[in-house]
Amino acid sequence: MSITEVQATIDLQANVRSKRSSKALKKAGKAKDMNRGKSDNPIRTYFDEISRVPLLTRKDEVRLARRIEAGDKEAREELAEANLRLVVSIAKRYRGCGLPFLDLIQEGNLGLMKAIEKFDYTRGFKFRIYATWWIRQEI
Repeated sequence: MSITEVQATIDLQANVRSKRSSKALKKAGKAKDMNRGKSDNPIRTYFDEISRVPLLTRKDEVRLARRIEAGDKEAREELAEANLRLVVSIAKRYRGCGLPFLDLIQEGNLGLMKAIEKFDYTRGFKFRIYATWWIRQEI
């Protein structure tokens, strides 16, 4: 191999590395932009947080309701967190009524808290069905 061929090979390898590093930088920039968008938009951040909480089964609801009846505040929080998506889905239906969306969600959350206070698991209803009425009333 001549010196020019070696130099051409080195230049080619440097060019490939440069392209790879610029692609990596672009990907990193996109990731930063995605994270920046999440932190800048409080509604998007809220949706992301509540989507991570798993939904409850009927057995889980009864177990939590019994703990709430016994005065367990953590069970109350767990039941509320698991149903925040319900509040958002109901609040979406009232978007065009003149109130800001965050206010609708806030009022719906108050209804959710009332539903948690008054829920009677011995009647056999799912909590989501019972809570829907209270959430709508507050909104």
